Amino acid sequence: MLDFCRKVVTAAFAVTLALALNVNAHAQSSGTIEGVVQDPSGAVIPGVTVRIQNPVSHLDRSTTTDGVGRFRLTNVPFNPYHLTVAAPGFQPHAEDVEVRSVVTTPLTLNLELAGAVTSVTVTEQAADLIENDPIAHVDIDRNLFSKMPLESASSSISSLVTFAAPGVAADSNGFFHGLGEHQENQFSVDGQPITDQQSKAFSNQIPTSAVQSLEAVNGIPPAEYGDKTSLVINVTTRSGLGLKPTGSITTSYGTFGSTSASFDLALGSQKLGNFITVSGLNTGRFLDPPEFSVIHAKGNSENVFDRIDFQAGANDNVHLNLNYSRSWFQQPNQFDQAAAGQDQRALINTFNIAPGWTHTFNARTVLQLNTFVRQDRYHYFPSRNAFSDLPGTLAQNRHLTNFGTRADVSYVNGAHNVKVGVQVQGWSLREQFNFAITDPGFNAPCLLADGTPDNGSTISGQALCANPNAAFLPGLLPFDLTRSGTYLNFDQSRTIKETSMFAQDAITVRTWSFSLGVRGDLYRGLTSASTAEPRIGLAYNVKRSGTVLRAGYARTIVTPYNENLLLSSSTGVGGLGGGGASSPKPGYRNLFNAGFEQAFGRFLVVTADYYWKYTKPDYDFGVLFSTPLTFPIQWRKSKIDGLGIRMSMPSIHGFSILNTMGTSRDRFFPPGVGGLVLNNAPPTNVFRIDHDQAFQQTTHVQYEFKNNGPWAGFNWRYDSGLVAGAIPFATDTSTPVDLTVLTADQQVQAGLFCGNSAATLDTPLVSCAPSQYGSTRINIPAPGKQNDDTNPSRIKPRNLFDLALGDDNIFHGDRNKWSVRLTIINMTNKVALYNFLSTFSGTHFVTPRAFTGELGFHF
Repeated sequence: MLDFCRKVVTAAFAVTLALALNVNAHAQSSGTIEGVVQDPSGAVIPGVTVRIQNPVSHLDRSTTTDGVGRFRLTNVPFNPYHLTVAAPGFQPHAEDVEVRSVVTTPLTLNLELAGAVTSVTVTEQAADLIENDPIAHVDIDRNLFSKMPLESASSSISSLVTFAAPGVAADSNGFFHGLGEHQENQFSVDGQPITDQQSKAFSNQIPTSAVQSLEAVNGIPPAEYGDKTSLVINVTTRSGLGLKPTGSITTSYGTFGSTSASFDLALGSQKLGNFITVSGLNTGRFLDPPEFSVIHAKGNSENVFDRIDFQAGANDNVHLNLNYSRSWFQQPNQFDQAAAGQDQRALINTFNIAPGWTHTFNARTVLQLNTFVRQDRYHYFPSRNAFSDLPGTLAQNRHLTNFGTRADVSYVNGAHNVKVGVQVQGWSLREQFNFAITDPGFNAPCLLADGTPDNGSTISGQALCANPNAAFLPGLLPFDLTRSGTYLNFDQSRTIKETSMFAQDAITVRTWSFSLGVRGDLYRGLTSASTAEPRIGLAYNVKRSGTVLRAGYARTIVTPYNENLLLSSSTGVGGLGGGGASSPKPGYRNLFNAGFEQAFGRFLVVTADYYWKYTKPDYDFGVLFSTPLTFPIQWRKSKIDGLGIRMSMPSIHGFSILNTMGTSRDRFFPPGVGGLVLNNAPPTNVFRIDHDQAFQQTTHVQYEFKNNGPWAGFNWRYDSGLVAGAIPFATDTSTPVDLTVLTADQQVQAGLFCGNSAATLDTPLVSCAPSQYGSTRINIPAPGKQNDDTNPSRIKPRNLFDLALGDDNIFHGDRNKWSVRLTIINMTNKVALYNFLSTFSGTHFVTPRAFTGELGFHF
């Protein structure tokens, strides 16, 4: 590992030097607007208010000119903006400004003399709402998402992405399926790429209190992005540069005994700025449990994020992001596990250090060098009594360290916006894992005469079985403690390496816009791959109708998941469940995209994009029992297509609406390799994976009374239901489901009933006529009609409603303000599933009705 680190540093230095001798650039998703305000004679005007707004993302920011008439707005996300200037004695000035590069956008604003004018009213037109951009994406600023009722306090970034980005289906524990893929997402935080898993079952996310704005790229990924590109989430964090001391202290209490507290502070000068946020959460429902009732689901998290900015000189900027997060949580139990005293739990520690340097050579050319190191330490603890863990006991100590360097150059000249860069990074993996079977009926070699497992502890094989169990897995026998087995002990380390280079150009010619790029990846992990990846997109702006048409193509490489990769790939371990032991190979994807953006006056903008993805091979996770421990699986290929739609109504008299919709068809093709598939046999024919959902939508309605007055935010979430692919179907037509396979608890979870009789823990269903059989939570095909590809089982549709009410200045203070907020999640207390017995996710229920009250002080 040390040798590779030296190579990374050496390569990065060489690349940086080479770039500095030629053209030089930068790569993050925010830029700077600066300029001077003058009167008709050319004299500067101090103390003038300069304001920028984006009606779609809801960004609204202002500053004042200094003593020499200059202004500077930093950390501005890439977007078009409406800029206005208001000064007494001058006519109001307004113009459109577009920020598309880290190269500073310079402005000279000349005001005309007039009568006394003290304010400017901004009126949005169609041109202010649409973007002539070949890359489909959505933008959302803090001014909007701070009033959204987010479902998960412990994974709020995931909830925000699910609500705001089109084509994203919600799943349990902070997972979301972006454009038909399971966790094929990349976060880019101030230019730092994070392609490892970000759900709360794997890692710790930065808090939403650290986020200034968010951009979700749901179209053709530009060449600067690699690895996980199904959905790219660019996060711009908050900065204290140029701010007087401002901050807030908040505390909350809610259902499940949930308490939270947070503190943030931003302050700085034009040279030095610092933003820090510290937050903590303690709750009785940290993970989504397999029961609607909350059993053994306590957890807590603590998060510290600090961003430091230093203007070292006229042409040099240095910034440093520091983050430490910790979470501890119990593994939620089923009723039978709670009765056995199961007490599994996990501890995750995450730290991130990301320094960066930006050098401006001239008005057109900027160089940035970023380095980063990020580590997740994941500890999973079994119960003190191994036989309290059902059906098996497991322990894990896993370290995943991502480190690397990125250097890139931005060059702007006329119609061209060029970016060239290189990225060298590695992942140091360390996996320690212990596992053993504790339930004699889980992998019994023999069956009794009635077809139930023979739990006799002396039976150690099938040679003496009068009635052999066809589902018996001989690979598990050495680790069956009920049959004189021992623990599986796994301990391996490995470093994954990847070098990437890219070049791209965004070209604007009149009403045409082009995105041209190529990327090259050299991946060296358990397997190797290298390929050239062209990316192309085009857009045409029909100005008369307020329409943008776009289309694109991308060739991308898809690298294996790093979480539990060594264990999943290990010979003799990955094949325990019959799934085969083999190292997953990088996949290759052809992605096509076509869509449009349409503005209807200043009242509404609609974007819609259809995508087609062909990947060979493709990946997913397999869950082990009901735990959050999952292992990557590779399938031969996949075919995915779907639609993402977003409708946004800018704020009109304090009233705004945001709606996202999507659909996804996900067909995966066996065979699969890797993983620890012990729960169910892997599919043998083409199947719809549990990312597949016919339709989902989220509507967010927001109203604010006057300016900084009371406000309300309302969410309507509809999901038609993910595929539930692990339903055990009967071999005859007496009932759709093999009831002998499902435990009483699983029948209750599924909401099974026979006529007027519902399954209970004490009286499970034994048999039922097809005409009387049903489920309140799963749509199960009729006997003989089930097909894993064309007619799979699905979770029943659900409608969930959330509400947030608040006032950000209850005492009408000028400088110091008090705020109150009430949030209600799942207002109707809908009982519904995310998934059921999924090989890839397990069983989880949505959050029951939950209230949270919050009090805040802002200064």
